[in-house]
Order: sequence, then structure tokens, then C-alpha cells
Amino acid sequence: MGLHVVVGKGPVGTAVAEELVRAGHRVRVLSRSGGTSTADVEHRAVDAADADALTAAAGGADALVNAVNPAYDRWATDWPPMAAAMLDAATRTGAALVAMGNLYVHGRPAGPMTAASPLAATDTKGRVRARVWTDMLAAHEAGRVRVVEARASDFVGPTVPVTQSHVTRQLATLRAGRRAWVIGDPDVLHSWAYLPDVGRVLAALATTPATWGRPWVVPSTGARSQRRVLTDLAAAMGARPARVSGLPWPVVRAVGVLSPQMREIAAIRHQWDADFVVDGSETVQALGIEPTPWDEVCRATVGAVLV
Repeated sequence: MGLHVVVGKGPVGTAVAEELVRAGHRVRVLSRSGGTSTADVEHRAVDAADADALTAAAGGADALVNAVNPAYDRWATDWPPMAAAMLDAATRTGAALVAMGNLYVHGRPAGPMTAASPLAATDTKGRVRARVWTDMLAAHEAGRVRVVEARASDFVGPTVPVTQSHVTRQLATLRAGRRAWVIGDPDVLHSWAYLPDVGRVLAALATTPATWGRPWVVPSTGARSQRRVLTDLAAAMGARPARVSGLPWPVVRAVGVLSPQMREIAAIRHQWDADFVVDGSETVQALGIEPTPWDEVCRATVGAVLV
């Protein structure tokens, strides 16, 4: 089995590293702080924006997996240098570059999003991520490197931090029987990506050359509104039925004056005031990876607060 280098040890990096180890590959995880190596995973301290350090650490790798996650309000500043450094390192080492992408690149959707949906983002964050992908694709088409990207909707699962999930941050509220306040319209449909499924797709893309040169959408179970999701999670933990209300956008914007994260959320209002749904059937057909059943997702997710 080959060597796979994962940049980032957050939830996504950990999920894909676990899948690669499970498949019998050697795994090296790079992060700013490093970590304690184990028999399964080697950890090294490397700056994701340092192309030379990345190149040295990725020497001999079959794939370089971009699983970094800059602070939400620093995408425009931090993403370009890190993405460029990883593209450079993959080019110099010959490793395939596998990127964790998202749906911001598509802007306001006109229907279910697929890998073929146009890059129509008008907000700063979406344009930044679209540029990361188009730079990767241009290098691939020029024959300098091999690339692939996985795009997923909002993460759900027990290992997703409160600061990174519209679902996880509500678990304590649901357990206490308090009202949950959500961003946007609580009743529009939304797709949710179970983090272990994200790891499975990234690991499969890293080891399946036939998938390279294009993006793929991580499959999700049927779309559910925020109200439905929180109702299901409350039921899974045996709590009282969820009471769910949407924060008015003027309130979100007002809070954003002091909170950089809320200010960024206000700029992507289109993701929360209309249906925001994916169609990952093409990925299921190509990789044979079915999304985890929703009841299992709920049980695993609420397990984070029931321990």
C-alpha cells in the first residue's frame, strides 16, 4: 500500500486518515502543531503555507490530501497561500492532490447541486474557493499535476466541533429542552454530510485515479430542514420535542458588527433562506459509497452529549 500525506488534523483530516489506515495505507499527517505519532499515523509539524516544507514532507507520497480549515473569517487571507503551497508541493513531488471542497463555489443554487453545477458564487468566500479549484484544474489540464476535489454540504457527526456545525452547537440546547435558534428559515430543505462519509469519499478519491481531474459531491441522505434535523436529534436523545425558531436576518447582521463569524454567515444568506440540496448519486455510482442511514447518523451524533 502507498503513502498518503494528509494536511490538517481537524475533523476532516482525522476522518480521512482513519479511512486510509483502515484500507492499509501508510499515513502521515501534517499540521502546524504536529502531534504524537502512533503505529498507524505519523505526525509532523509543518506550516501548510510553506511549499518547501510541504514538498519535503510529501516526498514519495501517492497523494497529498488538503484537509485544512482556516478560521471562518480568514478564508480570503489564508486560503490562497495554503492552496498554492499544496498545489506546488503536489506538482514537485508527483503526488495526486486531493482537496476537501464545499458548495460555496456554486452560489445560490437553482436546484439540487451536482459536480456539474456552475461555479456561480458572488460572495467573497465562494469566489475564493472557486479560484482554488480553477487553479488546481488548470494545472491538471496542463499536465503538471493530478487533482480531484470532494464537495460536501454542512457537516454533522459526533466529532464535528460546535464552532463548525449548525447541528452540533444545538445539542446541549436540545438536551436541556430549551428553544433552538437557527440561522435562516428553519423549514427550507438542506443537505447534511456525515463526517465519516466525507472521510470515506476522500480516501476513495485519493486511491482511485479514474476519478481525478474533476470534482465529486459527497452523498447525503435525503435533504432535511433544520427543524426536522433538530426534531430527529431531540428524539434520538430522548429529549422533549424540539422547539425551533429562525434568527431574523437583521439580528444576525447586528450581531455581526461584533462577531466576525456571524458577519461571514450573513454574507452567505442564500444557503439558509432557500433549499440548499445536493445530488451525490453520481458519486455513489462511481465509488459505491452509500450515505450512512439517517437514524444511524442521529444516534452517533447525539452520542457526543450522552457520554
